[in-house]
Amino acid sequence: MNLRFDRRKHGLVFQPGHGMINRLATAQSNAAMRRWGPPVIVTLTAMAALTVLTADAPARQARPASLTEAMAPRHAGEPIMAIVSIKTQQVTFYDADGWILRAPVSTGTTGRETPAGVFAVLEKDKDHHSTLYDDAWMPNMQRITWNGIALHGGPLPGYAASHGCVRMPYGFAEKLFEKTWIGMRVIISPNEAEPVEFSHPALFVPNREAIAAAAVKAETLAREAAEAARTADEAKKAAATAKRETESLTASLRKLEALKTRADAELAFTDKALAAAKTDEAKGRADNLNQKAAAKAAELRAQLDTANADAKSKPDAAAAAKGAVKAAEKKKAETAKAASEAKLALEPVSIYISRATQKLYVRRNTHKPWADGGEVFDATLEAPITIRNPDKRIGTHVFTAMARNGAGLRWTAVTIDNGSEAKDALDRISIPQDVLDRIAPTALPRSSIIVSDEPLSGETNYRTEFVAVLNNQPQGGFVTRRPTDDLLVPSDEELKFEYFGFERDLDSQAGNTRQRGGQYDRQMQRGLW
Repeated sequence: MNLRFDRRKHGLVFQPGHGMINRLATAQSNAAMRRWGPPVIVTLTAMAALTVLTADAPARQARPASLTEAMAPRHAGEPIMAIVSIKTQQVTFYDADGWILRAPVSTGTTGRETPAGVFAVLEKDKDHHSTLYDDAWMPNMQRITWNGIALHGGPLPGYAASHGCVRMPYGFAEKLFEKTWIGMRVIISPNEAEPVEFSHPALFVPNREAIAAAAVKAETLAREAAEAARTADEAKKAAATAKRETESLTASLRKLEALKTRADAELAFTDKALAAAKTDEAKGRADNLNQKAAAKAAELRAQLDTANADAKSKPDAAAAAKGAVKAAEKKKAETAKAASEAKLALEPVSIYISRATQKLYVRRNTHKPWADGGEVFDATLEAPITIRNPDKRIGTHVFTAMARNGAGLRWTAVTIDNGSEAKDALDRISIPQDVLDRIAPTALPRSSIIVSDEPLSGETNYRTEFVAVLNNQPQGGFVTRRPTDDLLVPSDEELKFEYFGFERDLDSQAGNTRQRGGQYDRQMQRGLW
């Protein structure tokens, strides 16, 4: 991470500060060598060479065998998961039929190690610049934690050399960028790992009729939700019109009352003038004015009576319109909830089972973009589970539905931390039947079940699928970074989802208190980069 690719010069340059120190040191050493003379220079050169060889020996020994990019000799489907091996410094991408792409990588160096664990792509940025490392260029960045761990293009010296990210070859990262998707599984293993075909009674078995019915239900409810939304909008407009009419009538009443008061005053004045008239001519003029004043007063009295009658009905109409809005909004919310639930049932589901918390967590992508980056994941379903021999390690295993297999699904398993074997791990777990009834019938390819000794990382929030790190592996590049900033989420309906018969905020960790690097955290979070 001390180097970045300078697009203007098409070469590697030192980050700000390092170059100045190096140039100064070089100038000073050159001047000293000129003063010392050739014999001393020869001696110093030999000592320097010996020092470099000695210092570089551990790094050279730690380097894996030379790796090159590779592509499977077949048509590649959509990637379903990526597995990074810290030991071999290699990343492999898999589709439903096996590996499709491989490339060397450079993970975190000693003290800044890339955390091993289970992640997913949270955000993608074609032309990303780090706010953490002096604007370093990280092209084709695919974020896997909000505190700055990502896959991106970068220099590969042949060994672990980053500050915690996973550097891939520039061209490879660019070629891969358009193929991946938000929520795609990324597994970082301390050793070599690969998916193996796997079957077990605990894995979801979908129901073809349920999937077909769910699609029809989702379409029907989407139409009903749209109609309810239109009805609610029309009710709001009607209520607004009734309110404006009521306000306008109130103003008209005040104006008519003022005019009638003035007309009554004029009539009273003409009455007095008529009574005071002495001559026939004066009486005629006064009588004419009196008749006009009387007609005007009568007309205004009639208008005021009509307005008063309308004024009695308008508040009732406005109240009725307001009630109609309330009813329409309630139906709109209910149909939107039902439509969202039906739509979510058609999304791949991810399950995380933690031995540490004895709980099961569910995630489904809503595909609703978030202003600060990423997409919102539904996290409304969380349930206690039973694990046999809960004090015994269970390991970390990722089970993935790769494709349809007749009426069922074809599953694979990836183990990155041994405890129980994958089969034994599932044997030890009892998932509540009501949870299975909500999830299993409509399970689709790309659905997954993760079983782990670890709790969810504090980096798991409403914009992540799951983040879980292995606490028995170095996490330098993870724990040395600042936690993601706290984000206060307003309690409006845009941030609340009600699915599967549960109502919870988007933060699935409600009620937990979690520290970084494997401890619970209640707060919402914002990315640093």
